[in-house]
Amino acid sequence: MSTPVPEADVEAARIALHGPEAQRDPGAVYEKLRAEHGGIAPVHLEGDVPAWLVLGYQENMQVARTPSRFTRDARLWRDWNEGRIAADDPLLQLIGWRPDVVSYDGDEHARLRAAVNECLTRFDRHGTRRHVQRYANQLIDGFVEDGRADLVNQFSVYLPMLVLSRLVGLSEGYGRKMVEAIVGMLSGGEEAYAHNQYIIGTLRSLTEARRRSPAHDLASWFIQHPSGLNDEEVLNHLRVVIVLGYETTTNLVSNTLRMVLTDRRFRASLTGGLMTLPDAVEQMLWDDPPLLVCPARFATHDMHFAGKEIREGDMLLLGIAAGNADPEIRPDRDAPMHGNRSHLAFSRGPHECSGQEIARAITDTGVDVLLNRLPDLRLTVAADQLTWTASTWARHLDALPVTFGPQRRSAPQPSPGAPVTSAPVEPSAAKEALAAVAEADALAAADTRRGFRASLLGLFRRRR
Repeated sequence: MSTPVPEADVEAARIALHGPEAQRDPGAVYEKLRAEHGGIAPVHLEGDVPAWLVLGYQENMQVARTPSRFTRDARLWRDWNEGRIAADDPLLQLIGWRPDVVSYDGDEHARLRAAVNECLTRFDRHGTRRHVQRYANQLIDGFVEDGRADLVNQFSVYLPMLVLSRLVGLSEGYGRKMVEAIVGMLSGGEEAYAHNQYIIGTLRSLTEARRRSPAHDLASWFIQHPSGLNDEEVLNHLRVVIVLGYETTTNLVSNTLRMVLTDRRFRASLTGGLMTLPDAVEQMLWDDPPLLVCPARFATHDMHFAGKEIREGDMLLLGIAAGNADPEIRPDRDAPMHGNRSHLAFSRGPHECSGQEIARAITDTGVDVLLNRLPDLRLTVAADQLTWTASTWARHLDALPVTFGPQRRSAPQPSPGAPVTSAPVEPSAAKEALAAVAEADALAAADTRRGFRASLLGLFRRRR
């Protein structure tokens, strides 16, 4: 273990979790930090926002499992309370406090967590998979006659949102717009606010509609749950499901497809029956987790932790990818982890992801449909020519170009009867949301700073 950095030198020792080096090879940055600092390292985010990145597996487990020491409640964030974070900082879209299960600990967290867990488990497992099969086939039909496709931008980007939109109660017409809004919000920049307003406005319209006319969907179940969620709590929990579910599942689908197409041993194990698709998904959750870094925890008091002096209100970031690669628990990175669910990909402790089984169902069912429809898929570029765009939080595969034998489109499939029934909110019901976006867009356009458009184009090239 390295010598602890004296508290007086912490600021000088901070390394950026953004910029060219971190984007090019985030794993190398984590290993450099681990060698210099051990299980936790001082870093800074864009805007020179200070934080601690938790690198060790055991240290990540301790932070995630001990809310009495490390809380999710961002109202304790010292830099925010002392006025060093601007009210319009894009970071607040990810880390700022909201009345949802992510932001609370203790009794209030238990109340909200019960609602989320119990409502998510109401979805019929087989019904959910039927939705995945239907939308996967629809997306495949969009390119199956061409003999070529980009599986990231024509499949992975849209499949999770189409499924999640239907599960929460939105119509299919929202899928592509919600993808654009979430990508824009997570990219940061000046229009992040406008995109977030579209998401909130749309979900507020859905909540109001379900108050008047309940259906068999997540919005209605949140409203009806005995925990007594108010409208703000309902829409904020729908936002958690949509935003976090989309980001993680899209990356997981892309990463799994990449491994199937680039690793001959991997695909041979699948076709030879030595490994199932669910096993393959767990391997990806170890090797290339959908989130590299998970925001955020806040120290509830001054403490000595992992050789560092942590002050009350300090922000700590869970290093998911770094923890999964910790040589203390995984000395041989090439050893298979098939079926091993002890990774950190969905976090741990009281805030462990409640929707992880839905993410797994979308991934293994969607990939299974694709491989069965197009068994002769071939990557058109060498594996080392694939490119990623990385942010502090995640690494996105830019494209996955493939060829295959052209086929006819499948016969139209009826909409599954479960888990979602009729009467989803139509796009016309989101007038208030669209008005909010128009207003926010006008404000953003008047601003002199223009960082967002370039970052969005760079993050998801050729996504339409």
